[in-house]
Amino acid sequence: MTTRWPIALLALAGLAVITVADFAGGASVDIYNQPPILALGSGQASGGAHCAALPSGASR
Repeated sequence: MTTRWPIALLALAGLAVITVADFAGGASVDIYNQPPILALGSGQASGGAHCAALPSGASR
């Protein structure tokens, strides 16, 4: 029972270190320049998900 708190604090500290490193190393996201989720009839292809990517040999 006495080892629960140090392990929990170590896990939270590790999570904090990973979060700070991610914010420091990554570029900020422009939320206004995202691809459309649904591009129904707009002429634009939706490209925000893995299901929107065709296999390399497929053609439509």
